[in-house]
This record gives sequence, C-alpha cells and structure tokens, in this order.
Amino acid sequence: MVELPRLVIAAPASGHGKTTVATGLMAALRAAGHTVSGHKVGPDYIDPGYHALATGRPGRNLDPHLVGEDLLAPLLLAGARGAGIAVVEGVMGLYDGRIGGDGFASTAHVAAATGSPVLLVVDVSHASRTIAAVVQGMVAYGPELDVAGVVLNKAGSERHAGEVRRALEPTGVPVLGVLYRDDEISAPSRHLGLVPAAERPDAVRALDRLASRVAERIDLRRLVALARQAPPLPAAPWSPERQVTPRQGASRPDERRDASRPGERPVVAVAGGRAFTFRYAETEELLRAAGCEVAHFDPLTDPGLPDGTAGLYLGGGFPEVHAGDLAANSALLTALRRAVNGGVPTVAECAGLLYLCRTLDGAPMVGALEAQARMSPRLTLGYRDAVAPRDTLLAAAGERATGHEFHRTVVEPRAGDTAVWEFGGSPEGFGADPARTGFPTVHASYLHTHWAGHPGMARRFAAAARRFAAARRSR
Repeated sequence: MVELPRLVIAAPASGHGKTTVATGLMAALRAAGHTVSGHKVGPDYIDPGYHALATGRPGRNLDPHLVGEDLLAPLLLAGARGAGIAVVEGVMGLYDGRIGGDGFASTAHVAAATGSPVLLVVDVSHASRTIAAVVQGMVAYGPELDVAGVVLNKAGSERHAGEVRRALEPTGVPVLGVLYRDDEISAPSRHLGLVPAAERPDAVRALDRLASRVAERIDLRRLVALARQAPPLPAAPWSPERQVTPRQGASRPDERRDASRPGERPVVAVAGGRAFTFRYAETEELLRAAGCEVAHFDPLTDPGLPDGTAGLYLGGGFPEVHAGDLAANSALLTALRRAVNGGVPTVAECAGLLYLCRTLDGAPMVGALEAQARMSPRLTLGYRDAVAPRDTLLAAAGERATGHEFHRTVVEPRAGDTAVWEFGGSPEGFGADPARTGFPTVHASYLHTHWAGHPGMARRFAAAARRFAAARRSR
C-alpha cells in the first residue's frame, strides 16, 4: 500500500477549462512549496507539455486503452515518485470514454480505478442556478466516485458567482474557488488543439500569471487537504527495468536482456525540439532500461545526427507547421536519408512518418519513403486495435497492440508498400528493409503506441539497435 495525495480535475464537457485549472493548480502548488506530479487521462501529448512546465517534472499519461487498467495505479505511482501530491487532468466530459465502451478510458474510469477524489471545473458563463443541477447530476450519475469539490470558471461577476454558490449549497459539494472571465488565462489553439508549450515563447510568463490567479482564487490549503484524503493505493510503482527483463526461458534475440558494457550501449537518436514534441516519457525510460543510450536532436536546427546513432525514434508533433524550416535543414535531411537507407533501425510515429516521406505539402522531406504527405480538411481521431500482419521492427506476426490516431494529414503510398499494422483487416503504415538486411528496419505508421503497455516493442527495437551497432563495430 502506497500513500499518495491526489486529485483528478474533471468537467462536464470539453471546453470548461480543465487544462487551465489543472496546469494553474500544478504551478500554484509548486510555488507554494509542494513537489507536484502532473498526469493526463487519455492519449493527449500537448497537455502533459504544459504540466511539465508547471511542475518541473515529466508530464505523464494514464490511459487504460493504451496500457491496460492494471497499469494505471503503478504508472501513477511511478510518475509521482518523490512528489508530495499528484494532479491528474481528465479528458472530455467526466464520463466520456471510448465510443461504444460504456465509459471505458473515461476520466471517471481512471478516477475510480485509482481511488482518486474528483474536483469538477464548471464553466458558469452561460448559467447560474442551473449549474447546481449539472453538478448534482454529475454526482448522482457516478455514485462510485468521490466528487470532492467544484471550481467555478468564467464567472461574470462576484454577484453571478454568489448566485451559483448559493444554488450549490444543498448539493453538499463545496466550492473551492472562482475564476472570472477577465482573468486572461486562456491558451492559444490551432488545428489539433492547444499550441504546445514548447512552441510558445510566452509560455513561462503566461504560466506565472496563471499560477498567481489560481493561488488568489482557489483555496489551495483546502484542496491539499482533500487530496490527502485519497486512500492508499494497493500497487507497486511501475518499473521499466522489470518490463524489459526477459521472461523465464526466453530465447528470441528481441527478448534477451542487454549485457553490453558501458560504452557499448547503442545510441538511439530521438527527435525533439518544437516540431517533434509528442512522445511518452516511459518510451525513453524503457529504452534506457533495455540498454540503450538516448540522445536528443532537433530536426529544425541540428546539422547532423548524434555520434554513434544506431537507432532512430521519430515521434509525433507538428512537422506540417514547420515544414519550411525542416526542408531548409538539408544537411540533416541528407544525414537521415543515409542513416535510414543504411539500415539504422527507425521508428516513425505520425509526424515521423510525414518527415520520412518525399514531400509534405510540396516541401521536401527526408525522402526515405517513396510517398507524398499533405494536409487534409478531415480530422482522423480515435483509438485503434491493431495486429501485425508480419514480423516488423516492433512486433512479431500476429501480435496485437492498442494505440490511437490523431492527425489532419494523409499519406499517399505507392502500390506494393508493406503495411506494419492492420486495423480491422485494413493495412496501415510502412515497413521496409532499405539496406537489404533480411529484417525490416523501418516501422513508419500513423499509430501512436504507449510502450509501457507494450514493452516488447522496446525490447525488439533495442535488440535491433544492438545488432546494428555490433555489425558496425565488426566492420
């Protein structure tokens, strides 16, 4: 049993201000002397970037579709190791989860699975007494939840807020704070949601202003007291080392534990910077535990890859926003094309897939894949259940994986490309062996996966990087 003070920040629907309040609370609590751990329900990458800025620690995700319900508490405890309080931002409305899943992967699901009290954030800008009916309905609909309090957001005046407070008194749900419409604490958005914190020069200044407002308007002392009422968690913290240790009797190369000496650990180059901000913290932790050295590079500014690169991880982000600058870095495009064509094991998720194409909206990209990418007016968004139709860099034939898609682009492949996944029997992604190694060294797909839920992916990728590094040393 592990003690962890914690709160889940939820709302009746998207747009009520969950991210604003959750991030502001994290920053305000940190400023008040607390060590805070930030978490996000669902697969979202952007909100954890703001959480990391607010807490000074990596933002973490809790998603039962991506990792399984059994890992929610262990991942929460692992992410909160050394913290005095965890703040978990919800997704959509409190009870909204996977379509057709009866609330599976909803904020309510995660709150119940982790025994976490819930703080409701409610936009009151278009109602007053009716807010009490909304809150009472939210409480009654999920009797298994502990709705510990409510924050009123976007109140028009003190008089307006007072009317809502009085209406809420019979519900027994305490009001812990009020934010007003003129507090100027919203974040800018674009085609896939909020603009990532890493792309905003004013992010730190805006966060300081938000933390100050939250500290003034929300009763932090009372909030911490409610968080401390959360029951102990009957789980042990997740460990990347345990996940990459081979199963008893394992003999396949991708399952054997790395036994290399220091200095012989393969270097995995991970794309970062403003154009590639989407990746889960556990991915890098698993790679390190599997015996790899993780080295970051910025595709916008770096002229070459890290020395000794034996693996490439190109995660998600917004290459479509930065296509011109990515295309202008021709030295790195050449280095990447040579590395991929030379057999360096390469994982490319969504943005990484676009980056490997010949062009993106006409701008030249790496060109390791004979495909064209372009923006689309249609948003592709949703959870996916995938199966590997054949052996790939990340999965053996027949292995299943869970993931999600989130993009407004399309990739036009050439005929005959080898898919790396099947969604309901439909092929998806690109697998390739450009160096003719006899083993697929490229895994490019729109599917985002959380490797904590599929640690075999980290083992296979690390094994491929070790093989490449060993072959290079033997030349």
